[in-house]
Amino acid sequence: MPQAVTHVLVPLVLIGLFRDYFIKDKKSFPLHYVLIAGIAGLIPDLDIVAYYLLSFFGYTLNEVHRTFSHNVFIPLIFLILGFAFLGIKNKELGKHHLKVSTIFFLAGFGSLVHILLDAIFAGYIMPFYPFFIFKIGLNIVQYAPEAWRDSIIPSFEAGLLVIWLVYMEIKHKISDFI
Repeated sequence: MPQAVTHVLVPLVLIGLFRDYFIKDKKSFPLHYVLIAGIAGLIPDLDIVAYYLLSFFGYTLNEVHRTFSHNVFIPLIFLILGFAFLGIKNKELGKHHLKVSTIFFLAGFGSLVHILLDAIFAGYIMPFYPFFIFKIGLNIVQYAPEAWRDSIIPSFEAGLLVIWLVYMEIKHKISDFI
């Protein structure tokens, strides 16, 4: 299963590329939004915290993980909240004037990417849980040679991180901040 690094990096990279190549006014879409999208990629795994609490009552990880927080309703809730705050003026946060509606849209995007990564790489998701216990997933890691299965995701994460850092150095000169 993709780990936290992948769940942060993939939405971060996607939104970072979107910002760099499609947003003309960079001040209207500060890099803080890119960070928020990356962190939002962890939202569905908050069910792990629920598992820690429910384990005292006999629940197993398999009974809790990838249920309530790994369905289409989580991104949908953030999308609805984003539209709800879109019409409210002066809803900005901090000195960078981050828009609450954009934060909700990015939370929806990050959580959707998380769910898709889980469904594509390892195992399954139940997209309409708790209403339908219908499971889908490609689980492409299972098709790799058995000896490679434990190292594919960490290798992917390492490669993605290195590529992203090189890109950030080339595009944004991050070494200037060190």
